[in-house]
Amino acid sequence: MPQLITTVEGVEIMRLDLKKPRTTLGRKRHNDIFLDNRVVSGEHCVFELDESCEVYVEDLGSTNGTHLNGRLMHSRERMRDKDAISIGNFQVQYVAGLEAKPRVSRDDTKTLPLNSMGFPSTSSVRQAALRVLNGTSVGLDVPITKTVTTFGQPGTAVMSISHRRDGYYAGCMGDCVPVLMNGVPLGNETRQLAHGDVLDLSGTQMEFRSAGL
Repeated sequence: MPQLITTVEGVEIMRLDLKKPRTTLGRKRHNDIFLDNRVVSGEHCVFELDESCEVYVEDLGSTNGTHLNGRLMHSRERMRDKDAISIGNFQVQYVAGLEAKPRVSRDDTKTLPLNSMGFPSTSSVRQAALRVLNGTSVGLDVPITKTVTTFGQPGTAVMSISHRRDGYYAGCMGDCVPVLMNGVPLGNETRQLAHGDVLDLSGTQMEFRSAGL
């Protein structure tokens, strides 16, 4: 199944299977790929999946434009495997076939009610976020809205944040460069996050932000 892999500063923040005829990207919350940053327009671009499983991308009249493989788009274009669009510091790569995802332990994948998970249209939307502290994306907030959210790239450093009934937990996945939490390696165990904790993923520092703080 085709996928869209969204990264910022090289850190993976989202994977999305392309199942619908239209998948939208933008700064407004109703978009399938929601990027809360001023460089992104409210309804920035759309990915269209046709009956033959071909994927097309089209800019929706955005303010800053959409770049496909480094060039500014002017019309609807078909995407090929590994093609990538860029919007500011964000990159969305198209993968024609499903790639293997990092393995997640059963301990990190407990089922939660919708309101606990912070899904759109529930009372707990955007309960938590990671705020980027360094690099060119300083101040960017990455919302955590899934039961398990993974960050990073296999082979370097991969971090998971799991949402459980009693809070959020961070863990390092696989044998890779250690993920640091407040300067201390996470190791093989998950640790509960508190507001203000700082995570270091291959040099990218991110502060955990709790709801309403």
